[in-house]
Amino acid sequence: MKKIIFVVSVLWSVFSVGQIEDAWVYFTDKPQSNYYLNNPLEMLSQRALDRRLNQNISLDYTDVPIHQPYVDSISNSNVLVLAKSKWLNAIHIRGTFDDITDLSNLSFVESVDFANKSLNSQAKSKVNFKNPTVSQKQLETTENFVYGNSGNQIQIHNGHLLHQEGFTGTGKIIAVLDNGFDGVDTALPFERLHTENLILGGYDFVNQSNNFYTGGNHGTRVLSIIGAYQENELIGSAPNASYYLFITEDNTSETPLEESLWVEAAERADSLGVDIINTSLGYNTFDNPNYNYTYNDLDGVTTFISRGLNLAYSKGIICVTSAGNAGNGAWQYITSPADALGSFTVGAVNANGNYASFSSIGPTFDNRIKPDVVAQGVATVNAFPDGTITIGNGTSFSAPVISGLVACLWEAYPSLTNEQLMQFIRESAHIYQNPTSELGYGIPDFYQVYQNLSIKIPDNSTVTLYPNPVSDRLYFRTNASTEKGHISLYDISGKCVLEEFLDTAFPIDLTHIASGLYVYRVVLDNGTTTGKLIKK
Repeated sequence: MKKIIFVVSVLWSVFSVGQIEDAWVYFTDKPQSNYYLNNPLEMLSQRALDRRLNQNISLDYTDVPIHQPYVDSISNSNVLVLAKSKWLNAIHIRGTFDDITDLSNLSFVESVDFANKSLNSQAKSKVNFKNPTVSQKQLETTENFVYGNSGNQIQIHNGHLLHQEGFTGTGKIIAVLDNGFDGVDTALPFERLHTENLILGGYDFVNQSNNFYTGGNHGTRVLSIIGAYQENELIGSAPNASYYLFITEDNTSETPLEESLWVEAAERADSLGVDIINTSLGYNTFDNPNYNYTYNDLDGVTTFISRGLNLAYSKGIICVTSAGNAGNGAWQYITSPADALGSFTVGAVNANGNYASFSSIGPTFDNRIKPDVVAQGVATVNAFPDGTITIGNGTSFSAPVISGLVACLWEAYPSLTNEQLMQFIRESAHIYQNPTSELGYGIPDFYQVYQNLSIKIPDNSTVTLYPNPVSDRLYFRTNASTEKGHISLYDISGKCVLEEFLDTAFPIDLTHIASGLYVYRVVLDNGTTTGKLIKK
């Protein structure tokens, strides 16, 4: 597309008003909340409820479906409704600046947030939310398997020893969110997934179609690294896990809509009881450069997709995310949603464990360690839609190795929360005591975690906030050298509702904080800890 430069700013303002824009509309409420919270099986599967029960996670307002009459009312206006999110109580729309801005006058609309952030100062928005948008395609029983050339990508983490102990992902469900799954229904490496009924379903959110064996081969290759089974050629890291396959990436364009479709798919995954979400995608630039992100936006709570991922994490899901492939470029940094507070972000190394120069680096803008860990993303063995076994480079291929091994470890210790499991894996990594911006905490050793936990599950957490759930007063305990820290508390929309110093001698008064689920970030001299907090 040709770039047109307007020298006179007034002309630009007039011109921009007539352009088609993307935006999010946030609603004020959910009138049927009480009904759904009293009838949880109307909105979530029993398996999803069981996951919450196992991790002591309460149902809340975010679980309630979006109020459809509000959506219908917007649909009858001059804008297109393209996606919706119950977690954020918002819809993704497309239309002219004037038509979108006029929606803020509706009584049930809380705010309107443009993907082009420069327009938000002009919009008649009731609440100034931080906004999202991103995009840079980053198409990112005792077993003794014959791994063939795929052995190293599992053995570098001692994942083969987990397999030999009989933990191959059985009983765990992984959702793969990607650009398409061509050939998964026909190619030989995926045959076992079908004969064992391990593909539970899927959906194409881009085309709103039940045909998910289409779209592209990136998702196919990612899935093969986790779930394929072809002896002496390619064994996935979790060959006995079950899978949902969701298409959220549009191969024809880069727009903020892909973020919204990802969130919609994550909500579907949550409702179905999924344990792990693999995201080998990342966003920071779009077809419309006005929507691009800056490094400042990568603070874990700003972009729409990262806020959605944080909510998936708050439901007890482990979200394994590719760091990105920008290490060699001008950008260098991770992309969204790899920056999310709840993301378990994976960078890339080669077969010898050395940093892959293309792997995006950290830290996040707010100085958190990213990536969390690294896995083989150079010459990673995977399968094409025609069944050909090949190799490929990218953090798109390192993340699924980790997703599968997470499933195997969680199978071994199903009582662990997502937060506990992620921390144990970080602590097993080879440079945990000295993390770097390239490797994060390093290469994790899954069998080491398994062995340590087989003795007993220790309380190695650096920070404990208690009681949790909490009513009025929150206390702080740490086994770090310091007894003081700083806490930030974020609500489900990503808004910071509290920032205070922590001291083991004094509680924090939370009487002014509304009931609900929050994500906390505690900063100490020796690092940062995040987690979930329930306010009664």
